[in-house]
Amino acid sequence: MNKAIFFDRDGTIIEEKGYICRLQQSEIFPFTAEAVRLMNKNHFKAIVITNQSAIARGICTREQVETIHREITENLANQGAVIDRFYYCPFHIEAVIPAYREKSEWRKPMPGMIFQAAADFHIDLSQSYMVGDDVIDIETGKNAGCKTVLVLTGKGCQARELLPARGIQPDIISENLLTAIKEIYG
Repeated sequence: MNKAIFFDRDGTIIEEKGYICRLQQSEIFPFTAEAVRLMNKNHFKAIVITNQSAIARGICTREQVETIHREITENLANQGAVIDRFYYCPFHIEAVIPAYREKSEWRKPMPGMIFQAAADFHIDLSQSYMVGDDVIDIETGKNAGCKTVLVLTGKGCQARELLPARGIQPDIISENLLTAIKEIYG
């Protein structure tokens, strides 16, 4: 069985800028490549798990979101960092585009994307981590049976304040994705 670091996109590997349709509307954090290289070096699958309701809301197309993911993948690969796959959920219960109006098991905090990745890559979820900057990222990881890490980039500081009221505690709270990966490896 493989191990994985599942991680959120916006606010975790790129700046949180709301709904974006082009990578140029945001920036990849300068620490992202080193963090992903550490995942690769330590034989963890590097898998992005992201809600992308901008598709359901008619703000972006699937093609635009997939282009962003391809550009992130290529940028990091040019720095020697390999993302194994992006999983994204285009669905939302209040979608303006009928084809995307549904309650999906893939929409965080539901664990469907992680479960699919675990099946695709033969991942032991009990030996894996979900890293993100939002309450739903921590809930998703807990729902999937992973260890969880809250990073304080993006919405992280706000999420840290909200988690106790939700009765949720991440296994680790860290400054950013790179410091989180360093903490995971001790």
